Formats: sequence, C-alpha cells, structure tokens
Amino acid sequence: MAARGDERKQRHILVVDDDRLVLAALAEGLRSAGYRVTGAASGEDALGMAGRYAPDLALLDVRMPGMSGIELGRKLRELAIPFLFLSAYGDQETVRQATEEGALGYLVKPLDIQQIVPSIEAALTRAAEIRKLRESEAQLNAALAGSREISMVVGLLMQRDRLDRARAFELLRSHARAQRRPVAEVAGELLASAEKLNKINNIK
Repeated sequence: MAARGDERKQRHILVVDDDRLVLAALAEGLRSAGYRVTGAASGEDALGMAGRYAPDLALLDVRMPGMSGIELGRKLRELAIPFLFLSAYGDQETVRQATEEGALGYLVKPLDIQQIVPSIEAALTRAAEIRKLRESEAQLNAALAGSREISMVVGLLMQRDRLDRARAFELLRSHARAQRRPVAEVAGELLASAEKLNKINNIK
C-alpha cells in the first residue's frame, strides 16, 4: 500500500475548476490519495501552468468563464498533455464534444475521490501508452530519415509481411537486438541480400 502511495506521489495532476470550493476540495482529496496536485481557477492560468510544469494528467471543468474546458483541452492536446473532463452535465452532446477533443475520459460531478481514483489511474496508464507510441514513432521517423537502408528494408518488410510502418520497423529492431548489432548495420546486410536475390531472379 505504501509503495502504491509512493508511486502516486510521482504523478502530477493539474486540476482546473472556476469554482474555488470545488477546486480546493478536489485538490485536497487527490493529495490525500497520494498525488502531487497543482490547482488553477481558470483556463488561462491552467495553460500557463501546463507549459511550466508539464503535468502527467489534467482534470478540466468543461464550463468555465473565459477559456472553456473544451478550448483548454484542445490546447493541452497540442502540448501532448493528457486530460479528463469534469462536469455537472452528463448529456450526450457534452460527452461527444469531450471525446472529439481527445479526452481520455469524462467524470460527472459531484465527485467522490475514492470512486474517481480508478478512472484517474486508468487515464494515467493510457496516457503512458500513448506517450510510448509517440516516442516509438519519433524514433522511427528519425531512423528512416537518417538511413536509406533502414527505410528501404522497412518498406520491404511492409510489403512482404503486410505490416504497417511502425510494426515493420519494430520487427527490424528486434532482429538487430537479437544479434546485438546496430539497426543500420543489420538493415544494410538485409538490403544487400535482397538485392543479390533480386539479381539472381532477374537472371532466371
């Protein structure tokens, strides 16, 4: 249990609500549950804090004066900061709009801390998965841009095994790791073998 609490203390949550009583109660409850919490009473303040602290997750009230939660969520998505929406309104239109803006979930007020912790943990897990995918995609793009051989072998694997680009690159990377060799080196060797085989086939 203590280990779980220590793990949560590493998770930073930004809570945004223009109702200061709700904001204070939610922030205190989440701190008691073991999270590190930063609170903001407006979308404008929250955006500045998000850029400064890069929280692991943001909880956004949907309806706020000035910058709404929906608009704030749109800007956080550009910063790659995951978020959940909070609202006293559970109507389908609001839920639909929240989903379209990329929210990882939707919590309806009034909120009970013990009941929402599982939703927060699920959102944090999903956010970590998304972050890992983005990092893999960035590595893939860098590798493809930096090596003609890697790019060509990934293309061959995509065609041969009917894989998407990310899976083809992961297959190549796993093959290189198994041999404890650089990806570019293995790609060059595979490309040379493929070209040699192609020449033989052309002779036939």
